[in-house]
Amino acid sequence: MGKIAFLFPGQGAQFVGMGKETAVNFKTAQTVFEQADAIKAGTSNLCFEGSLEELNLTINTQPCIFTVEIATLEALKEIGINPSGFAGFSLGEISGLVASGSIDLSAGFELIEKRSRAMSTATADFEAMMIAVLKLSNETVLSICQAFEMAYPVNYNCPGQLVVSLLKKDEKEFQKLVKEAGGRGMPLKVSGGFHSPFMTSAISSFEESLKSIDFKNSDFPLYGNQTALPYPDDQEEIRTTVLNQISHPVLWEKTIRQMIADGFDHFIEVGPGKTLSGFIKKIDPSVKCDHADDLLNDFFAQN
Repeated sequence: MGKIAFLFPGQGAQFVGMGKETAVNFKTAQTVFEQADAIKAGTSNLCFEGSLEELNLTINTQPCIFTVEIATLEALKEIGINPSGFAGFSLGEISGLVASGSIDLSAGFELIEKRSRAMSTATADFEAMMIAVLKLSNETVLSICQAFEMAYPVNYNCPGQLVVSLLKKDEKEFQKLVKEAGGRGMPLKVSGGFHSPFMTSAISSFEESLKSIDFKNSDFPLYGNQTALPYPDDQEEIRTTVLNQISHPVLWEKTIRQMIADGFDHFIEVGPGKTLSGFIKKIDPSVKCDHADDLLNDFFAQN
């Protein structure tokens, strides 16, 4: 018998109004938003009613997406859907730590707050951006990156899609080379060049924050972005994994393939947007993939 995995999306999935319907329909979700507001006032309002400009700021984006993901997680548990494993894309990995029981909501929110501040501050070091390159092989994208002093392949999303972090000044020439190779470049709505050496300065400030967090061993595996393998059990190794994720590539395709090899055949995207669902269909269309919002809406309509 196959296993269910919950997948938590990352930055770029945000939209105004995210999580509102779930909070209205499910008490457990509403409680999460109330807890988030108690920690950081205005979180729910920013998710539900805030301007997109505010929501797109890293310092706001990460706590808001995290809150929506945990609220959605609790709603799924409320209707009886329980997973056997987890994976999170970038900041979604912090949601995965909460979902797997390694840390509680309060510690997760603290991590997200400090992570977002460290990464937001680091964006001032470089005028950098991220571009999703479509329709080209990873090898071709790597070759294009080598034409620039600071262009890094960072998010290995699915076949035919690799995200690159690069300097904004190189965007025009980079897009030109991508087009000449037969591909298409799509700038992402993020405020920096994440998961790359552009985030080096974020490491030192975030590292201190991790020392106060106690991580527990979880009953179900959380697959990490950097290794595409389940998180380690050792406290210090967990801290190192969380820390290094900021400046290292996200091996998403490899992660999903590893999870499938480990017996997961039903994936549920838990959070805003349907980006990860799209990746799954391209990685392996034979596995089942649902979005939490669809499952929750169906349940609410029938009850």
